[in-house]
Amino acid sequence: AFHSLVPRSCFFLTTDPEEFLTLLFRVLKMDPLFQIRSAGKDPHGCIFYQIFTEGHPTQAVPTVQQLLEGSLVTADLKFTEAPSCLILQMPRNGKNFKAFRTIQPSLELDLTDLLEDTPRECCICQGLAVMECLDCYGDHSFGFGHMKQFCKMCSQQVHKHRNRRCHQPRPLHLPEELSHLGPLPEVIPRQTMQLFAVLCIETSHYVSFTRHGSGLHQWLFFDSMADREGGLNGFNIPRVTACSEVAEYLEMSPEALQCLDPKALPPCARRLLCDAYMCFYYSPSLGLYK
Repeated sequence: AFHSLVPRSCFFLTTDPEEFLTLLFRVLKMDPLFQIRSAGKDPHGCIFYQIFTEGHPTQAVPTVQQLLEGSLVTADLKFTEAPSCLILQMPRNGKNFKAFRTIQPSLELDLTDLLEDTPRECCICQGLAVMECLDCYGDHSFGFGHMKQFCKMCSQQVHKHRNRRCHQPRPLHLPEELSHLGPLPEVIPRQTMQLFAVLCIETSHYVSFTRHGSGLHQWLFFDSMADREGGLNGFNIPRVTACSEVAEYLEMSPEALQCLDPKALPPCARRLLCDAYMCFYYSPSLGLYK
């Protein structure tokens, strides 16, 4: 059915995953997966989000969580609501350029501090935050690289420091219903998503890693060109293999991962960490109805 809706020439011209996804959503007349907004502007519907890293240096082996937060802070962007599915394009240009030699896909992605109109914890006292400060995000003396939001008192204390007096904290937009709910729970719920697939490319073609169950070690590796039959005029033979060993590297701390030589990693782990092109996340709760 899909072939009948799309000219054959499109399949030869569409070689990038982002182009294919855009074409697929257009043909199926699907809504964007999420809305994203820059401060004071109208929201923009997106199928995937391209991570940028300009202006925010990170450690040698960044996580997808760190890269996403840095990219959104730099552009002053937020999700208008929690998505049920999120596709993130890594900071690289096809197979020719990589911003980082190794990227660790985060098994769990926490979007709580990246959402509009969502209750957030003060990063100091864990009370309800009412202010945020993008300048504090890049403050190396104050937990560099982490989102910074504060209750009123903590914001005042933090910005009394002479190095932060020039910062420009701004009020958070909180849901109006909060004023009618009474005391908040002791722990404010987090909005998280789970990694379920990673698309990779090294030189010639794309391969994928896919989670096939709820267990942390249930990973499969798919290669559509694993083998070939018939030479030049033949056909590719796809192959799916179990690769539970990649879970060890996904659970490893970035500091421990940084000490490893990528060339010495097992083949599947090396491809996952060094060649990631897109990471796919889903929300187990929101996916039931959204």
